[in-house]
Amino acid sequence: MSTTTNHLTVPPTPWKSAFHDHLSKMPSPEFVFSSLHPASSNSPTPYIPRARYCIYRGMWTELPDNKHNTAPQNPRVYESDMPTFTTDVRMQKVGELFSSSAGHAEKEEQTQGCGGGGPCEAVFWIKETGTQWRIKGSGWIVGPDVEGQATSGVRTLKSEVGRRMKIVDAEKHEAGEWSWGKELTAHFGNCSPGMRGSWKNPPPGTPTHGQEPDSDHQLGQKVEDLDDKIARSNFRVVIIIPDEVEQCDISDPAKARRWKYTFVVNGEQGNWETEELWP
Repeated sequence: MSTTTNHLTVPPTPWKSAFHDHLSKMPSPEFVFSSLHPASSNSPTPYIPRARYCIYRGMWTELPDNKHNTAPQNPRVYESDMPTFTTDVRMQKVGELFSSSAGHAEKEEQTQGCGGGGPCEAVFWIKETGTQWRIKGSGWIVGPDVEGQATSGVRTLKSEVGRRMKIVDAEKHEAGEWSWGKELTAHFGNCSPGMRGSWKNPPPGTPTHGQEPDSDHQLGQKVEDLDDKIARSNFRVVIIIPDEVEQCDISDPAKARRWKYTFVVNGEQGNWETEELWP
């Protein structure tokens, strides 16, 4: 694995076990993902919020086991507390994570590869446990150029995400047995053929009523080939680097509780500070 920074030394994440326990009780791990969209020129603010439902795909480097996934898998060299989901590069959320980041991408070609880093928030409501989880931080895009030329976007992605990847197998880490590209392909393989087919859909906003769709961009396709060029060119993994997590338990309204977890860095040491608050 190639990164441009050192991995932080991080103790076990205090909220991770409860978070996954709660998600396991959901029929489907859906959440609302919010990002910032550039406002029009006559707006009093530079950005306006955008929100949409997404599906949680596991923590980065900890892809859930799937017997139907035939993609090559990385060994378990790292663990992390960075949630992931998949998306299409043509969707607005991708451009928003680039345009609202420190790099302030303004052109579409600047949003086609790795990078991003704009502020975002993921909100999970688990009615089965009466708990709301809010994960606030920055959103990063993993694209097909992740193992190619070391562009500024690739370098920044590997630096920012890599420092939060906790080493659990030092021998395999030193041997470079973990690959960013293999992890990206594994995420693609972990999606159903129908979901993979969605990345061959016509571009968003394309009229479909009364028109013959292009054979390579028709709706409702299924993709079995893990190397399908069109689907893979549009496929992206989004990684959320959390800076703050809130857990609000209202399963008993008379005894509501809320915890805030804040990630702090001191040199090469990272740590989660826990504070219990009145709701």
